[in-house]
Amino acid sequence: MSQENGATDLVQLEAVPALAGLYRRALLTTAARRVARKGAPSDLPAVRHRVGGVRVELPAITCFQHLLGSAARDQLPSAYLHTVAFPVAMSVLARPDFPLPLLGMVHLSNEVRQERQVGVSETLDVVAWSEALRPHPAGTQVDLMTEIAVDGERVWSGRSVYLARGIRAVGAPERSPVERPAFVPPVPTGLWRLDADLGRRYAAVSGDWNPLHLSGPSARLLGMKGAIAHGMYLAARMVDEAVPAPSGALSWRVDFATPVPLPGRVALSFASPTGEVAAAGSRVDVVGWDAKRRRPHFTGWVRAE
Repeated sequence: MSQENGATDLVQLEAVPALAGLYRRALLTTAARRVARKGAPSDLPAVRHRVGGVRVELPAITCFQHLLGSAARDQLPSAYLHTVAFPVAMSVLARPDFPLPLLGMVHLSNEVRQERQVGVSETLDVVAWSEALRPHPAGTQVDLMTEIAVDGERVWSGRSVYLARGIRAVGAPERSPVERPAFVPPVPTGLWRLDADLGRRYAAVSGDWNPLHLSGPSARLLGMKGAIAHGMYLAARMVDEAVPAPSGALSWRVDFATPVPLPGRVALSFASPTGEVAAAGSRVDVVGWDAKRRRPHFTGWVRAE
């Protein structure tokens, strides 16, 4: 993976930044941007942020596994590796020269390639950067890239796509209606019941205290009707249930359609294209939807190798 806008500077961070501090900085930056009334975004900062020597504490990973309802293992869940890298990636979005507001950005998708399983005791190096600023019918979207290495070997890489609603990129065409095909729910194979405090409980194990997920009042401040589930909680649970104990390489993708309100229920379909149980080289397709309103929440797939 390479940055698309030419030469880049490497910013070496002393430690993994705290997300709470990044959100506070983003709030101040957003307020300053509104006062300055900056024009349409056109360029991304040509930088990569890096943190070396990252260690995961065993109690932290145990709490994460407990929240997902998964068995305790001495290997880091793939979605937890995203959690480790997430603050470094957010530090890129929270930069004063980043052209889009961090707070209120919509998480559209994630795609991950994990080369091998990573042990709890291994030391991680994390690098993050942004690329591919481009128009979207509802605003402007950007890709946030992260890589994790152990002893110089890349073991995990991810691409997260975010949307800044209502912010028009330079050269963006006028918005036109997008016709979506009617959603036909598949045969359900499961149901998730999500409690009202899930956002706060996931924040406690992931460090992601985004106000969108914490309470109704805090979510309404950012334009939502109420609190919604973390996208990465949904992704983490999807991956964990599709392949409960991967032993080698793992790839997965999730595309988010509509938010999951808290409290809420998610109907689910886990299906292998071949109809077989997940095994090496197999793929599990996943759909999560609102059974009452018949609308999709997310689609995804997981492949063990």
